Amino acid sequence: MSLDDWKNNGWLKAHRTSSQEIANLFAIVRRDLADAKTKQVSADWRFGIAYNAALKLCTILLAAQGYRPDKNLAHYRTLQALPLILGPEKKEDADYLDACRIKRNTVEYDTAGAATQADAEELIRYGETLLEEVMKWLHAHHPVLLSK
Repeated sequence: MSLDDWKNNGWLKAHRTSSQEIANLFAIVRRDLADAKTKQVSADWRFGIAYNAALKLCTILLAAQGYRPDKNLAHYRTLQALPLILGPEKKEDADYLDACRIKRNTVEYDTAGAATQADAEELIRYGETLLEEVMKWLHAHHPVLLSK
């Protein structure tokens, strides 16, 4: 399936982004990655903050392609769009992020202590790597969005 197929299914909506919106989202990503490294909060909270950074990076990719998710399953769709934008080799990354989404929901709504310090550190490292990949992709495909 393609992003256009997802739009036709009602899973995505057309969205016109701007360099300002992308700059704002990158500012959130950088803030969240820095905050997630803070050891004065629980592993659950660090994990949740790192998850938000990764989600925002996927949001940037979708926005750059001219889409935003419908409200139904918004996080899931945003994460699952990763291989449709960066390539099929990112399917495992999308699956990893979906597992993180489920764990984040658990620690946010159901059970304290479900995320470990190792989980948080792994997701922080992943977010930092994804940040570099998204920046490179934007430079190659939508450099005008980096003009802010």
